[in-house]
Amino acid sequence: MVSRRNSEKEEKAFKLKWIYESLGLSKQGYYQRIATDKIKEIRNNTVIDLVLEIRERMPGTGTRKLLDHLKEKLVQNNIKMGRDALFDLLRWRGLFIKRPKRFHITTDSKHFYYKSPNLLYNLPVTHAEQVFVADITYIKTDAGHAYLALVTDIYSRKVMGWALEDNMRVEMVKNNLKMTHKNCVFSHKNIIHHSDRGIQYCCTDHSEFAEGKGFILSTTQKYDPYENAIAERINRILKYEFGLKRTLK
Repeated sequence: MVSRRNSEKEEKAFKLKWIYESLGLSKQGYYQRIATDKIKEIRNNTVIDLVLEIRERMPGTGTRKLLDHLKEKLVQNNIKMGRDALFDLLRWRGLFIKRPKRFHITTDSKHFYYKSPNLLYNLPVTHAEQVFVADITYIKTDAGHAYLALVTDIYSRKVMGWALEDNMRVEMVKNNLKMTHKNCVFSHKNIIHHSDRGIQYCCTDHSEFAEGKGFILSTTQKYDPYENAIAERINRILKYEFGLKRTLK
């Protein structure tokens, strides 16, 4: 019995020796490599747990923003990880998010209503409640499609008002503007309201309502998302980071 045990130990020792010599390592180096791999595995699992915690709140958060959210937690866990390493880890674990290029067009600019000039060209934005940007985005629900209208402060990035309807009639953007006006902190007027050239924003009903609230109207001059970039960006954040691109119940 003792002889057999000694034989098994010798065989195991021989196999280990063959392994670390094949790897070009000493016995000490071999065990250091194992320890390093275990530490790396623990580190990666910790990072993945932190990523899943963030993704639970913001399902579509991309890698670059994840790293910003993770920085403090990584320091607390004594983990150093750069953007490229995080990209590789997420790709390896199947957590890398690809952005779709197609999008749903909600702008109907083929109308004969007056289109205000774009007042944002070369305009320095220096304080909150100077410029508001408005847009409508498409939302899918179990009950059918819906539309979300938003007004965002271009300086603070604060959503000042919103409205959700199953249609894109002018009442939706008017209700959105009512909430926006109510949420204004300052009493000054002449806030620029910038939107695309959609019929809801350019029609007389909305124009007169907005001007009656003291807003100065501004619209994009062509169908170019960059002319209303902040509003488009807010839509993408809500859809791809907070999960509004999924079918809602």
